[in-house]
Amino acid sequence: MNGKNNRIRRKAELIYDTLMALYGPQKCCLEHNTPFQLLVATILSAQCTDKKVNSITPALFERWPDAKAFASCSQTELEDAIHVCGFFHAKAEHIRGAAKMLVDLYGGEVPQNMDALTKLPGVGRKTANVVLGDAFETPGLPVDTHVKRLTNLIGLADTDDPVRIEQFLCSILPPGKWAQFSHLLILHGRTRCPARRPDCAGCEISEFCDFMQKASSKTPQKMKTNAPKPRKKNNHE
Repeated sequence: MNGKNNRIRRKAELIYDTLMALYGPQKCCLEHNTPFQLLVATILSAQCTDKKVNSITPALFERWPDAKAFASCSQTELEDAIHVCGFFHAKAEHIRGAAKMLVDLYGGEVPQNMDALTKLPGVGRKTANVVLGDAFETPGLPVDTHVKRLTNLIGLADTDDPVRIEQFLCSILPPGKWAQFSHLLILHGRTRCPARRPDCAGCEISEFCDFMQKASSKTPQKMKTNAPKPRKKNNHE
């Protein structure tokens, strides 16, 4: 690893340690009882808050508890049940398609590897990493919009490609920290560094942030302080 990557690795480790001390260990807050239910909930969470997903999944999973049940439901029934999550037509197609594939190929069980998961309809690397990390405790680093935005602001990444960001972060962090690093960045992005209302002056990792250093050198008196203090909670609301 060259000198630049060593510096970035050290920065990532300091950010991890700081955020872990601030928030404590985090986990996915999508409510589920099985890996398949987590898969469904993660598909539903695209362009939707976890809070809204959690508001419908108890009734959803009571009605259709497993892959076999989802595979046999109708498109219209499922659309009606999930419409509050947005993009309900595509999400219903993906969930039904994934359920049918799981029943046909895996006896209704969720496979525990990236290649198999990403062959399921509607499942990309982010969704697969969530399922692998939280359902199977397999090292994975989900890159959502918060992780992408913060890593670029901080200076850990210089690309909008989530796959490249994932690959680079995984190359500089030990596998045991991958999932937690993602969770911590997501929580920090929501509580301290929201896209439209960042609290740069109150940010606990500002000393490691390239954006903060550049901005403060130009207009230190204008740094915002209007975001609420972070709360010690799980990373999804």
